[in-house]
Amino acid sequence: MNLPRFTATAVGSFPHTDPDAALDIIFRALPAAPLWPQLPRAALTEQMEIQYAEGIPGAVLDEARQRLTFDTAGDPSEALAAFYEVYLAAAEAGPGEADLAPLAIGPSFARGLHRFAARLAADGVRRPLVKVQTTGPLSFALTVVDQDKRAIYYDETFRDVIVKALALKCRWQIRTFAPWAERVLCFIDEPILAAFGSSTYISVTRGDVTALIGEVVDAIHAEGGLAGVHCCGNTDWSLLVEAGADVINFDAFGYGESIALYPEALRTFLDSGGLLAWGIVPTSDRVREQTATSLADRFEKLVRNLAGLAGLDRARLAETALLTPSCGTGSLSPDDAGRVFDLLAELPAVLTDRYGAGDIRIQERA
Repeated sequence: MNLPRFTATAVGSFPHTDPDAALDIIFRALPAAPLWPQLPRAALTEQMEIQYAEGIPGAVLDEARQRLTFDTAGDPSEALAAFYEVYLAAAEAGPGEADLAPLAIGPSFARGLHRFAARLAADGVRRPLVKVQTTGPLSFALTVVDQDKRAIYYDETFRDVIVKALALKCRWQIRTFAPWAERVLCFIDEPILAAFGSSTYISVTRGDVTALIGEVVDAIHAEGGLAGVHCCGNTDWSLLVEAGADVINFDAFGYGESIALYPEALRTFLDSGGLLAWGIVPTSDRVREQTATSLADRFEKLVRNLAGLAGLDRARLAETALLTPSCGTGSLSPDDAGRVFDLLAELPAVLTDRYGAGDIRIQERA
């Protein structure tokens, strides 16, 4: 399939508590690639990790303490057996065939998702791209702890369960939105990758990162979706190439130069059909200082830098670019979030004037 050059989409979180208020912005600013909004201010169940905990064995939501933990102290064998039965049946099934209901995301955990589905159905319009998202396995497992306050990542049994549960939630989302999209793009949100290699996570190896993200990428592909990975800080971008992502979403406004430090991996990625999603609109108070023209100027500067350091053609970089905010807007005021999406709606036309119109060919990486 083809997608208009400089198509804009977004990272999931919004500052609103009313899903329709967020969706009004989404359908106005992102008509070719809308997404469902995560609403972390609306409810505890819409916090980043909690939103995807529904149905995972061992997950305990303590509303009084406003936290999610995993209970690993008891005998989980029965719950694990039931979970793996669902997972193995899904692994053997083709797109649209597996029963993914046990890992569905319910309305109380994602009001924006269910309102988005209802509005797409009411519109009856098949969009070029619909974007969904899931918290990545590393960010989830290294953040959530067990009853002894130990990151659940370090329990091999439950780490495996979390990875596979998130993979099934990706497949369920793709299945849910496939009727209204030419393709569904599922982002794996991994902000914790910005700390990869630090002393805090010294025991997390490169192989761990690529294997865990790669397992979720494979599940997305198994359901016919496109796999994107989002990191809103600086990281080793070659990890995401090795993990098999189709789209790499990076904070181009804040860390746009860093991706040029991996020229060989980047050339491999683009040569195999990968796309870069440039997070060029800042999600901080700096958005108040920006215009579509200033952001287009910054984009051009970054493209020149990347082309020079990585030995890539500038026109090719521009012609295969998606656009996003640098991160989610959930921490902003509604006014600043509105400014982010006003700029994101204006920017494609400004860049098209400079680079010309055209299409992006969307495909899985070879």
